[in-house]
Amino acid sequence: MAYNVLGINPGHNGSAAIVSDGKLVFYLEEERLSRLKYDAQPFRVILEHALKYKIDRVVIGGTNDPKEHVRLPYSKTKLYHTFINKFFTKNIPIYDEAYKTHHLLHGLSSYLNSNFNESIILVLDGAGSFQTMQENHYQVAKGWETESIFYVDSNNNFNTIYKKYGRNDPFNKTTSSNNIFIDDSLGITKVYEAVTKELGWLALEAGKTMGLSPYGKHNPDIPTLIKNGIGNKNLFTTDYPGGGDLHNKEEWLKESRYFSNKFHKNPDKLHQNQADLAWKVQKETQEEVLKLVKKSIELTNVKNVCISGGFGLNCVNNYYLKKNLPDINFHIDPMSNDGGTAIGAAYYGWLNYSKDLSSNTISNIYFGPKYSLKKYKNAIKNYNEMFNSQKITPKEVAKLISERNIVTIFQGRSEAGPRALGNRSILYDPTDPNGKDFVNKVKKREWFRPFAGTVLLEKAHEYFDMAGLEESPFMMYAMDVWPDKQEQIQAITHVDGTCRIQTVTEKQNPHYYKLIQEFEKITGVPILFNTSFNLAGDPLVETIEDALETLLKSELKYLYLPELEMLLEKK
Repeated sequence: MAYNVLGINPGHNGSAAIVSDGKLVFYLEEERLSRLKYDAQPFRVILEHALKYKIDRVVIGGTNDPKEHVRLPYSKTKLYHTFINKFFTKNIPIYDEAYKTHHLLHGLSSYLNSNFNESIILVLDGAGSFQTMQENHYQVAKGWETESIFYVDSNNNFNTIYKKYGRNDPFNKTTSSNNIFIDDSLGITKVYEAVTKELGWLALEAGKTMGLSPYGKHNPDIPTLIKNGIGNKNLFTTDYPGGGDLHNKEEWLKESRYFSNKFHKNPDKLHQNQADLAWKVQKETQEEVLKLVKKSIELTNVKNVCISGGFGLNCVNNYYLKKNLPDINFHIDPMSNDGGTAIGAAYYGWLNYSKDLSSNTISNIYFGPKYSLKKYKNAIKNYNEMFNSQKITPKEVAKLISERNIVTIFQGRSEAGPRALGNRSILYDPTDPNGKDFVNKVKKREWFRPFAGTVLLEKAHEYFDMAGLEESPFMMYAMDVWPDKQEQIQAITHVDGTCRIQTVTEKQNPHYYKLIQEFEKITGVPILFNTSFNLAGDPLVETIEDALETLLKSELKYLYLPELEMLLEKK
């Protein structure tokens, strides 16, 4: 019988994952069920889905924040111990010390899904675990993990070869020894988060800063943001684990702050300093990450590199690394955000049981729950007064999209991570010159944010500079669109001539692949405009009910259910 380990991330992007005999078989974030963005404590995921598995061991992650160790009244037990014992079979082993090694959990998630036998693992995270060190028989605070480099050798030995910590105490001078660095400044990811906050978003919404960055340029009035691998102390204040902020003392900053976040909805309100700041933080952070990768290679002489942690979702940076290091094999963890630490926790438990550090190959990341077609049909019946339904073929759906109708698609198990990969997607015609503005308006997103494209793998090199990559199945790279193709796919080509792409094969997603094939027969373009099936501020839809409700509260009109060969049209 299979040995199943349940991994839990209790923090933001709360999630649960199950590893069965060393292979990832289930993953879901709490926000998909609670419908609260970045929601923590994945109780619903565990109760509604993880209970369906026979769980042999539980591993709880976290960040070693003191608030994570609060015990419940009366019983004086820890939260998840009580939760597991109430709803699962008694006496399941629960390991809750993994919170001390948050970056290790990121690293395990990345490496054990990479198919590498030997690898560097670079973790770029805002604030991992709070850690201490032994000094003269006393526990002395180090700080919060910001950057870590691990090395897995060919004998499956897992080693920490570099660590950087951030802390808030300015009276503790910078210290370094044996590739361990401690400083009262912001790490690379936290610099990016601080700029994101300055531009009017939550720190976790750094992808919006990335989308804005191509609208900027070099601005001599904006000083250097990162010096010697850390945030410029003349510009930033620290507030770990939350991060930091830009000082309000620079004239260029005061000027742009007057404009505030009005540009989010109105391009005419964008102050050039705001765009230039986004450009600068993208440029400087990716240059610093490149230095870290080169440092890793120098320390190990290994050409396999895994990247995880929140900054791993920066697809512009990922492409920059590949372009500058064409001979390096990269695996960018598609579950790089903190949700992915539940996967790391589950692998941690498996290693504790089996000692088997062999990595896996994942060809797709559809690890969400399985829903029956009967559930689909019953849900549709409950909404039958609001939708017309008809039998439909992929060819007819492709024709509908080619006529510049937005069509949503819902099928199979949901995607792990934040990228929609054809099971919970909004689809459109990539050749529409006004497509970006049109779909951004329908989704109620900021005007400047770009969209992705899904391309048949065998045609990807015709449209995109793959920089030596054979495929991009998880949409983790923003690639250059060949100049002679940019006008043809204007809706998904960003202002800098790039596009975040997903390559797809028939084996990975047969229904989606067939639909793109039919679209190519009509238009000559083997690509569909693809964005996540949600409205701005909402999590990705998870259930068929979520999908139907999203249509009802928006301008979206069509829902394609390929497993039922059915199209629903809002009345």
